[in-house]
Amino acid sequence: MRAVDQQAGSYAEFEAFVAGAAGRLLHVALLLTGEPESARRLLAGALARTYANWRRLRGDDPYDFTRRELCTAFARTAWRHHGGAGVLARLSPPERLVLVLRLYEGVAEEVAAAQLGMPVERVRVLCNRAVAALRNREAA
Repeated sequence: MRAVDQQAGSYAEFEAFVAGAAGRLLHVALLLTGEPESARRLLAGALARTYANWRRLRGDDPYDFTRRELCTAFARTAWRHHGGAGVLARLSPPERLVLVLRLYEGVAEEVAAAQLGMPVERVRVLCNRAVAALRNREAA
């Protein structure tokens, strides 16, 4: 009976997390993909992996874990998301990913580089290139 109570408690905690974080995470997914349906699928997969690892996340930030899962899934399937709609549609998938992490989510360069598995300098270059491309678009 105790295992059932613990499982119900874990599920309630996960539900509370989703209720609080899903809106922002969906916005991150939408910025990355540029397509609402793709964003929902991407987020659903990330949340499923978060729930599967929920017990192991004790003491860790589930938002960071879910965002990392979301970004990893996007990076693996970026070829599907080239283009899309929105302000970031003209950017390459890596530029979108770095820009969203750095500017929208406020992730430090070092942390973004570690999460994406690339050197800090590469993250800096991609972010600067993305910002320049957006500024050039506004000026045109």
